[in-house]
Amino acid sequence: MYKTILVPHAGTGGGDIALDHAMFIAESSSSDIVLLHVVEEIQHPPSFALSSSERERLFKDIKTANEEIRKEMIPEMEKRIQICKENGINARLKVVIGSASEEILQAIKKENADLVVMAKRRKLKGLKSLLTLGSVSRKIVESTACPILLLDIGK
Repeated sequence: MYKTILVPHAGTGGGDIALDHAMFIAESSSSDIVLLHVVEEIQHPPSFALSSSERERLFKDIKTANEEIRKEMIPEMEKRIQICKENGINARLKVVIGSASEEILQAIKKENADLVVMAKRRKLKGLKSLLTLGSVSRKIVESTACPILLLDIGK
């Protein structure tokens, strides 16, 4: 039924739960999994008081820091890819830098995802929790026609 399942994973326990669900679906439908980790880009602080050389150095340092964080996450996410492969599931990894919601939406299109399996944290209880989603979850749900399995992991 599903050919490609996209699993956005923030490196958290909730992401692991989402991956477990995706693996279960993939096993029963012979789907591939694309595991996506997005490093939220460090924003540039106001730099109007800096000279152009100081500004350039600051921006270069921020870019370097973003890239170092991305590289550090690759081995962490590769452990999860290995678990998929040990369970006979074809899986591949993408670790990118940017806005989580924008990168997830791009990956849905680029990877031709048939299903997105992702976790969300519930911060409110009762009726309000049913009416609210986090900003990333909300944007994904509202911006794509791709089916989404959104797991409420609590907390």
